[in-house]
Amino acid sequence: MTDTPKTNGLTYRDAGVDIDEGERLVDLIKPAAKSTARPGAEAALGGFAAVFDPKAAGFKDPIFLATTDGVGTKLKIAIESGRHETVGIDLVAMCVNDLSAQGAEPLMFLDYYATGKLNADEAAMVVHGIAEGCRQAGAALAGGETAEMPGMYGKGDYDLAGFAIGAAERGTLLPRVDEMRAGDVIVGVASSGPHSNGYSLVRKVVERSGLAWDAPAPFARGKSLAEALLTPTRIYAKALKPIFEAKLAKGAAHITGGGLVENTPRALPDHLEAAFDWNAWKRPAVFEWLQSTGGVPEADMRRTFNLGIGMVLIAAPENADRVIAMLKDGGEQAFKIGVLKDA
Repeated sequence: MTDTPKTNGLTYRDAGVDIDEGERLVDLIKPAAKSTARPGAEAALGGFAAVFDPKAAGFKDPIFLATTDGVGTKLKIAIESGRHETVGIDLVAMCVNDLSAQGAEPLMFLDYYATGKLNADEAAMVVHGIAEGCRQAGAALAGGETAEMPGMYGKGDYDLAGFAIGAAERGTLLPRVDEMRAGDVIVGVASSGPHSNGYSLVRKVVERSGLAWDAPAPFARGKSLAEALLTPTRIYAKALKPIFEAKLAKGAAHITGGGLVENTPRALPDHLEAAFDWNAWKRPAVFEWLQSTGGVPEADMRRTFNLGIGMVLIAAPENADRVIAMLKDGGEQAFKIGVLKDA
């Protein structure tokens, strides 16, 4: 009788990586990616690199811009509450709004999804959100990467990174600091809430409140706390495009971590500074709840959160009302929230 040789063979699945689950995810998200196709990009998954044809998109002499960002600890709320449908919109928004701040049109987006153990159905929900964000921005979801890395992440955890490519015709990039003058108007475009910034503090306030994620949100009737805090970041690209094409904005700033006080100066020349009228708009109720429940000082509120303003534009006084009207036509709320003054 011949003894059967003993083996200690290991497969990749034994090591914690399921290639079949990864392939299932690709099948689940292909239709979502295809739905984001736009002139210049087919948005088809499967190649080794994404391709964009600027001529097919109508550009004559384009300057290309690239941005990258993530969603931050807002993801912890999605993971802990099991609500994964909208964080992909946040991922796209954080990247393409940065492109808009320089006057560029979003063209193409790529994502990176990393987890310890891949759940294709859960990941597909995230990627469908990414596709929705791309549709809102007018960008093609042209590719991405899914990384299953056992031992790198806690059970159920995942992380996201996004990469956006945009373009503008040569000579049209923002800011145009040489055109800015004292007295220019700061136009604030409304946010949908905290967007994707300050969530480490948000989560501390929720911990102090003692509320569970499925508890009714004290500041949003008819929504759970998790649902309200996961309200996705607004994407401004389509509403801003006609304003940029008409050259009505001299500069723009995406209001992220650091708030108005730290982001607006990034769009200004050294000899000018922003003078805000903090009473010019009503803060969304979520910020009042965060401040009162957490006892957060006003200075920290202004440096941590957008306080209801997700983007600012700098416009000449004679153009400010037109800019606000055009934003309204594009589905956005906007306010005059200050002026530039000599530094």
